[in-house]
Formats: sequence, C-alpha cells, structure tokens
Amino acid sequence: MGTVTRIGVGKRLSEAAVHNGTVYLAGQVADQTAGQDIAAQTREVLGMIDTLLAQAGTDKSRILMVQIFIADLKDFPAMNEVWDAWVVQGATPPRATVQAALAKPEWKVEMVVTAAA
Repeated sequence: MGTVTRIGVGKRLSEAAVHNGTVYLAGQVADQTAGQDIAAQTREVLGMIDTLLAQAGTDKSRILMVQIFIADLKDFPAMNEVWDAWVVQGATPPRATVQAALAKPEWKVEMVVTAAA
C-alpha cells in the first residue's frame, strides 16, 4: 500500500500529501490579497509551491502537472508573465488554465500541482 506522508495538516485539509513517489499539493491561493493584482498573487502562490515542494523533498523541475484557475481571463497574460519567469525552461510541465469562480472574491488565482518526489 505504501506510506502516505502529509504536510501542513489542518482541520479541513493538508497542504500536501506524498505517496509512492508522487507529491500532491492542495490548491494554493495568496494569503496577501488586499490591493494585490494577479501578478503579485501569482508570485506569492508560486513561492508557496516552492516551499511545499521543498518540504516534500523535491522542486519545481519535477512538476508533473499544474491546474490553474483564474477569476478573470483578462488576467491570463499577466499571470503567464510571472509563470514564465518562474518555471524551469526545458522542464515545463503539462498545464491547464481555466476561468473559475474562486471560493473568495479577493482571490485571483489558484494553482493545484502534482510533482514527482
């Protein structure tokens, strides 16, 4: 069956789970939203992803898949600009981006990541 290791365990969810060499991150959203545009929120979310992947013993070069939810498609180019500066060239993961009504109106972006441990 294999061991499941959880990171950032909370009442409702864990921030990450590691099982059989795969890391699954919960949807990551910005904590600092007041006055923050999509670029700032994207930078914060990507930093959170870096931190969680490091805690799981891996990094962004080993991302297998990313799902990105943005509140407004007009923000797609600005989000991509931050993404392009962050992602490892030559190791760009498969990715899907959709417009979605996020759980809180102040959130502009949410990312769900799966990575190899």
